[in-house]
Amino acid sequence: MTPEPGTAPEPDTVRDPGAAQEPAAARQGDADRDPGARPGARTVLRRSLRESAAAPEPGAPAAAPAAPEHPAASTAPAAPEHPAASTPPAAPEQPVVSTVPAAPASAVDRENELRGRLGLRALGARLDPTAALWGWLGPVLVTVLAGVMRLVDLNHPNRLIFDETYYVKQAYSLLVLGYEGEWAENANPGFARGDYSGLSTRADYVVHPSVGKWMIAAGIKLFGADNGAGWRVAAAVVGTLSVLLLARMATRLFGSALLGTTAGLLLAVDGLHLTESRTSLLDIFVMVWVLVGLWCVLRDRDWSRARLAGRLAAQPAGPPGDGLGPRLGVRWWLVGAGVALGLACGVKWSGIYAVAVFGVMVFVWDTCARRAVGVRPWLGAGVLRGGVPAFVALVPVAALTYLATWFSWFTHPDSYRRQWAAELRASGAPVPRGWLPDALNSWWEYHLAMWQFHNNLESKHAYQSQPAGWLLQLRPTSMYWPDPAPPPAACGGKRCVEAVLALGNPIIWWLGAAALLVLIYLAVRGRDWRAWLILAGYGAMYVPWLGYAHRTIFTFYAVAFVPYVALCLTFVLGWAMGIVRLPREVPLPRRRGAAVGPDGAAAPEDGEPAVASPQGAGAGEPDAPEAGEPHAPEAGEPDAPEAGEPHAPEAGEPDAPEAGEPDAPRAPEPGVTPAPSRLARFVSDDGALRPTPRAWLLWGVVVGLAVVAAVFFWPIWTGQTISYDAWRLRTWLPSWI
Repeated sequence: MTPEPGTAPEPDTVRDPGAAQEPAAARQGDADRDPGARPGARTVLRRSLRESAAAPEPGAPAAAPAAPEHPAASTAPAAPEHPAASTPPAAPEQPVVSTVPAAPASAVDRENELRGRLGLRALGARLDPTAALWGWLGPVLVTVLAGVMRLVDLNHPNRLIFDETYYVKQAYSLLVLGYEGEWAENANPGFARGDYSGLSTRADYVVHPSVGKWMIAAGIKLFGADNGAGWRVAAAVVGTLSVLLLARMATRLFGSALLGTTAGLLLAVDGLHLTESRTSLLDIFVMVWVLVGLWCVLRDRDWSRARLAGRLAAQPAGPPGDGLGPRLGVRWWLVGAGVALGLACGVKWSGIYAVAVFGVMVFVWDTCARRAVGVRPWLGAGVLRGGVPAFVALVPVAALTYLATWFSWFTHPDSYRRQWAAELRASGAPVPRGWLPDALNSWWEYHLAMWQFHNNLESKHAYQSQPAGWLLQLRPTSMYWPDPAPPPAACGGKRCVEAVLALGNPIIWWLGAAALLVLIYLAVRGRDWRAWLILAGYGAMYVPWLGYAHRTIFTFYAVAFVPYVALCLTFVLGWAMGIVRLPREVPLPRRRGAAVGPDGAAAPEDGEPAVASPQGAGAGEPDAPEAGEPHAPEAGEPDAPEAGEPHAPEAGEPDAPEAGEPDAPRAPEPGVTPAPSRLARFVSDDGALRPTPRAWLLWGVVVGLAVVAAVFFWPIWTGQTISYDAWRLRTWLPSWI
């Protein structure tokens, strides 16, 4: 072990052999003090350590001679052991300079050094089992809570509400016809009773692809179409699973099961996420597929950096900037992301923004990674070795997946506009894009019609809203308000109300809006890649809607980015508690290969934030002694007695307990760090963080208020029968009515 600068060398360090010999006067002085005592080997070793550490550097002015240890004792030089022998004066000792060349770094050392630069764990490093257990236990518990909140009494209301009138009946039509057929007017009451006679074989003009409706159809197939639970169970299941996915993602991002569990809990008790998990609309499916895509992108970041470090280390020794760096091979995690994002586009076209934003994010990550390990030119390498292969793995896969989601439309000739090109050709009329096969040409024409609809939808609606107000939930969407209202006996008041209001948890959204400002500051000022990842979620799922403020849109579309609201609030809360540390606040690893965990350190080359670990060891911190290694005493610290030597207590020191007397509690030995507790492993993966009482109070206030708000708003999120006065008590803003 190499000693830190300014510390005494450890016992196994090579030293000048003469430095271990005590001066004769010192030995004689010891004999005078205790003629019968013989200093042990460890005592001699420790004294030599102190003397060698105190030896002046070459060229330094000589220190004044120390005062004798016992002033009363004679300071005359001791007589030589052999008087007849003439002893010439000893030459001054010269420090021994080691000329042994440093051993060349092995491939493993080089790889660990590169992994440290990229914010990855060293090879062979494993997460502590207790931390790994917490990383699953906390997220699973909040997922169970989310499942109970979403699945209990799912059949209520036992009728089609809001836009279920479109998507549920279209899902049933897909099961029966293979395409969306037209329904008779006022078919909803009969549909809820199991009467499906209102469905015709005439194709209906629908403006959203079919993936979300096929997912609804799967629930109908399993549990029937004559009950609300059957047509809502798919939304409830994917909403519940999204809580687990987000909690695990946050645990991985922040290196803290506490923060991962917190993010999952915030998502579980959010009202917008809850109401859409209990209503059969499409946006909850967009949200979950984009979240799956982001999870795959995050895993690709770790995989690609590990592959880059491994292949660079395996190359022959030479400057790391030669060429463009190694190729990484097929990036299967990005392929998985392409499939997930293609399915998101197959639910609603808004998924295409996630493809674009996440693709740019992957390119930036790849470019920064190659710059961090010294590849030059890093921009060209980022484009040719990172950007192009990432594009191929992500974008064409997403496009092909989206095309495949139209399989039912292609295979059913009676689908809407399926025969458009063939009918034009048969009539002798000119066919636009006639060079395309008729099926693809008809498919493209259908997409043009859908595009015109989405860009020109301007019909007024009582609950339409502006996207600028979504972050504060200024105009939530009322999804259910039965008329006539339940009788007064149902609630014990003069007037009863049943309502389903798609309103986000005000505590989460209002604090999340304030946290978003802090997050932007930390992303720009602190250059934290995790903050940028959360902002990418906003950029993909929220920002594009600002360009559609002219058309009819609703606040419930915001469910697609509610996971990033929960992540944003969790990130800022963890930063305020001292659990999340920005890359510039975390010292780089001191030793080669001592890379930190998945929220590790900043990349040293360009300041690009690697995964910052608040638990990383800081530069200049003393090492704890190895197992079996003696602890070197500090200056002024008394020598420890040898084995078997009696220890005389100092003045004021308590006597050693007698035989049979219980031992006093032993203080931890200096320099030895006690093992982290189980609770500490819940707070952070390495158990090194200890939040202050004030930090715990902050966490308790934020999470506690969010949970209390969820209990308070539960009746108007789930359509419970309450009095009119109780309903008005929960409509805090006039725009909520």
